[in-house]
Amino acid sequence: MGPASAEEHLRRAAGEPEMMGPAMDGTVQGGKKMASRKRTVAGSLVDSLLQPVKLSPEELYKEPTNEELNRLRETEILFHSSLLRLQVEELLKEVRLSEKKKGRIDVFLQEVNQRIKKVPSTAETELIDQAWLPAGVRVPLHQVPFTVKGSFRFLPPVQVTIVGSYLLGTCTRPDINVDMALTMPREILQDKDLLNQRYFRKRALYLAHLADHLARDPLFGSVHFSYANGCHLKPLLLLRPHGKDEHLVTVRLHPCPPLDFFRPCRLLPSKNNVRSTWYQGQSHPGDGKPEPPTPHYNTWVLQDTALESHMQLLSTVLSSAQGLKDGVTLLKVWLRQRELDKGLGGFNGFLISMLIAFLVSTRKIHTTMSGYQVLRSVLQFLATTDLTVNGISLCLSSDPSLPALADFYQAFPVVFLDSSGRLNLCADVTASTYHQVQHEARLSMALLDSKADDGFQLLLMTPKPMVRSFDHVLHVRPVSRLQAACHRLKLCPELQDSGGDYVSAVLGPLTALLEKGLGTRLQLLAHSRPPVPEWDISQDPPKHRDSGALSLGLLLQPEGLSSVLELGPEADQPEAADFRQFWGSRSELRRFQDGAIREAVVWEASSLHQKRLIPHQVVTHLLALHADIPDTCIHYVGGFLDALIQRPKEPSSTGEEALTVAVCCYDDLSRLLWGLEGLPLTVSAVQGAHPVLRYTEVFPPAPVRPAFSFHEHLQERGLLLPRSDKPCPAYVEPMTVVCHLEGSGHWPQDAEAVQRVRAAFQLRLAELLTQQHGLQCRATATHTDVLKDGFVFRIRVAYQREPQILREVQSPEGMISLRDTPASLRLERDTKHLPLLTSALHGLQQQHPAFSGVARLAKRWVRAQLLGEGFTDESLDLVTAALFLHPEPFTPPSSPQVGFLRFLSLVSTFDWKNNPLIVNLNNELTAEEQVEIHRDFLAARTRLPVMVLVTPQDRKSSVWTQDGPTAQILQQLVILAAEALSILEKQLMDPWGPGDIRTVFRPPLDIYDVLIRLSPRHIPRHRQAVDCPAASFCRGLLREPGPSSLMPVLGYDPPQLYLAQLREAFEDLALFFYDQHGGEVIGVLWKPTSFQPQPFKASSTKGRMVVSQGEELVMVPNIEAILEDFAVLGEGLVQSVEAQSERWTV
Repeated sequence: MGPASAEEHLRRAAGEPEMMGPAMDGTVQGGKKMASRKRTVAGSLVDSLLQPVKLSPEELYKEPTNEELNRLRETEILFHSSLLRLQVEELLKEVRLSEKKKGRIDVFLQEVNQRIKKVPSTAETELIDQAWLPAGVRVPLHQVPFTVKGSFRFLPPVQVTIVGSYLLGTCTRPDINVDMALTMPREILQDKDLLNQRYFRKRALYLAHLADHLARDPLFGSVHFSYANGCHLKPLLLLRPHGKDEHLVTVRLHPCPPLDFFRPCRLLPSKNNVRSTWYQGQSHPGDGKPEPPTPHYNTWVLQDTALESHMQLLSTVLSSAQGLKDGVTLLKVWLRQRELDKGLGGFNGFLISMLIAFLVSTRKIHTTMSGYQVLRSVLQFLATTDLTVNGISLCLSSDPSLPALADFYQAFPVVFLDSSGRLNLCADVTASTYHQVQHEARLSMALLDSKADDGFQLLLMTPKPMVRSFDHVLHVRPVSRLQAACHRLKLCPELQDSGGDYVSAVLGPLTALLEKGLGTRLQLLAHSRPPVPEWDISQDPPKHRDSGALSLGLLLQPEGLSSVLELGPEADQPEAADFRQFWGSRSELRRFQDGAIREAVVWEASSLHQKRLIPHQVVTHLLALHADIPDTCIHYVGGFLDALIQRPKEPSSTGEEALTVAVCCYDDLSRLLWGLEGLPLTVSAVQGAHPVLRYTEVFPPAPVRPAFSFHEHLQERGLLLPRSDKPCPAYVEPMTVVCHLEGSGHWPQDAEAVQRVRAAFQLRLAELLTQQHGLQCRATATHTDVLKDGFVFRIRVAYQREPQILREVQSPEGMISLRDTPASLRLERDTKHLPLLTSALHGLQQQHPAFSGVARLAKRWVRAQLLGEGFTDESLDLVTAALFLHPEPFTPPSSPQVGFLRFLSLVSTFDWKNNPLIVNLNNELTAEEQVEIHRDFLAARTRLPVMVLVTPQDRKSSVWTQDGPTAQILQQLVILAAEALSILEKQLMDPWGPGDIRTVFRPPLDIYDVLIRLSPRHIPRHRQAVDCPAASFCRGLLREPGPSSLMPVLGYDPPQLYLAQLREAFEDLALFFYDQHGGEVIGVLWKPTSFQPQPFKASSTKGRMVVSQGEELVMVPNIEAILEDFAVLGEGLVQSVEAQSERWTV
């Protein structure tokens, strides 16, 4: 977990003044700081903050020029804010190709053109006679079956044309690709080359001969093969310059036939151009059945014939409209961030350009629009138009010989015809991919309509990898298993059409099968094929089985996850047979309460954790039943992280049910408090104020029944004490409940008197609960502990005016003024803010069942990094709540896994220095109020904590981060979160298993100066450790349920008590770090400032020794004695004290 960087920043945490270091200056993505520009470390927090530009009065009130007025008018019309305009312009400047590089590329393209035309011709040979090829070049095509009619010879291309985005001015950095169309001479082609892959074989041989000669030219640094958009029948030749310009540009060579060489009527989607007898190796025709159509095969030929016509169309539309070009560029960035433009069937930049041309032709986009308006218009069209139902066409001809849209829908799920009316531009786009594009467009439009200040950042600058966008991901591996699925699903015609690409053939039927089976549980299903890497010209093309795994992303519907039942038709309905056939042995007849007898499927799931994983059962069952893919070939990624928040010996639950039991017990206690008789004042409100009551306690409490053998019983006081000869008893934390009493004029106005009255109420409360309900109670001056059903609640009586009384400060003259004091702020936080927050987050859990799991995973991870002391429970809960209340550009998480990944992403990329994190609970803050909050934040930034969390009830002070974290601790968390995110995403997207998923939860211990190792015997939460021990000590709890007559020992955690002693004794010398959930190690960092020699003072000799420095006596830390004190203070608890470094040399 990056010990070097972690050590550096924690080192500063030990002794440097509080300021935000360089890692906080920018965002962190994928575990690495974005350091495209050199930054200097600011000397203070003020220096590094965003500050408004100060203008002189003359500049401030100067009349705007005509140019400025025109720009303001344009901004108002073409953009919704000046900020957005500046952001868009800056992005376009970053991704556009500079004129200087264009000049160098043009020179290289001229050289390429000349080299291509000088490639020598070859003699004519049969297609199957490839002996003329040199040994160092392989044909970039799988020639299966190998035998095919026809002859081939190489002649230089009759025309070399640049096509694609380079000439249009819409290519984007960092990868600059220039497409060259090489028109092959008519002499080397024959009219029957359409049949049986002859054209594709000649195309591949043409490239192989070119590759052989160009690879020997010193102009080129590398010559490789690749596939055109992942289509394995259409290889490309990639050329890159030699020397320092190697990464400047990649030239892609596309051989294509002469214009109108092939008759268009033979390439209609209903025609066949791959004969079954040839493809299947039969010596005679089959049983007389008509040949199946080959629509994809025909389309791939048509694509080559239309390269130049498409270029001419786009050039006509885009050439004089800079706004349209900007729109294409922005949409390319939008697609890239969402990984929608990759591989075969990707929604790439060419499709977007053609879609803009269509919208211009239908006058839904005007050539005077800005790039931002084009972006909005295209997203609006995609969001509202389903091309899987209503196709579109660029063809204006009314020729009756042209096929209708309905003809294309018989062959393709998505239809968008070009200007010829014969080529479906979306032929390779699956229905799943288009629905994903639609889904993303709807989310983006909602984001743009909200006019959020960070809309640009979320829309165009935030990557959305599959593992972070979808709740569950499954990998089918090895991918060769899909070949058997093709035969099981009877997809031989599709296999013939795709030239043996069984992944493409099976993808549509497979996704349709899973969508039908998952039904209401599924919101969106997406697929991702790993891109086929380019390969050397001396190598054979990659085989299908070498292409990794097929990954499917499931975006789940939270409302559908709670059901374990798939309800089918009634037994006597004709649909019942189809239901039984679809579900196989899982379908059974069941009688329901209304008397109906129906077919039904019931899944095994009792806990919320198991219900979230029902899609796993559905997927594995259906793929095994219908596609002959066993569960051993399916790697399902949905619940690997759940183990980190499961209680020991309860692998079937992640604790939501235990939390619900505790909350129900609290509800019962609330009713008892409301109904108490005999209190001088009635109860006006009962509010929970504990993580359990908002479902965010990492390990929920279980009902406790202490065993007397582990305790000493103080009879006279009715108390239990831990026995020194036994292991530490179980840790029991009381759940805080705030009980508000009604107002009364009899309350005193003196702070001390109020406390005494409250103490009397605490005593009376205990008496009444014992007398009227037989509950075991123990009262103190500040609270009353109540044992109910094995749970312990700590009731605090609150008086609503007490915080104001604590604010009253009397001057010597007798004047009373109101001023916030630490006591008043603490009381207001505990009795007002905390109950309100607990209530709001409790409601959030009811709306989003995954909130609990995400919040608990987040806290488990932060504490596992030994940083839990720097962050309050409430602050981490609020950061998690932001993921659900402001999920843009995602949807709210429906699984703890994806929520935790987004938590790591938010922590590592959010600009904590220059922005508050606004958590709009219950949607109470308006857009105008949020703007005002930002303005107030910037004005008061130097007085605010380094991490500012804003809620509707806490708009200015960030009460939950007032006491921490420090800048250095927050910076350390940012670095660790970025590294953990990178590691975890790689693990979860590994199709062969995540490996050790607990890796990111283990802290880097080598950054600490001293390690204090503790005895597990006295760690009450030892079983909660990241690496759960195989065996631990008994903690003195009885297994049999039943009432307990004695209150258990509360809050007894020896490591925490030991830590408090260490901090009290050595606070000026060191920092101490510990994982409260079963940690066996305390990390110690020396403060560098404490090693500076200090003048001798008899009053400050603690931990120091006197040494002579020159002629005077000074004091320096006595490290050996301090280490010995560590062991002495923790006698019985501390196993060893290990010094890892010698940085204490003075």
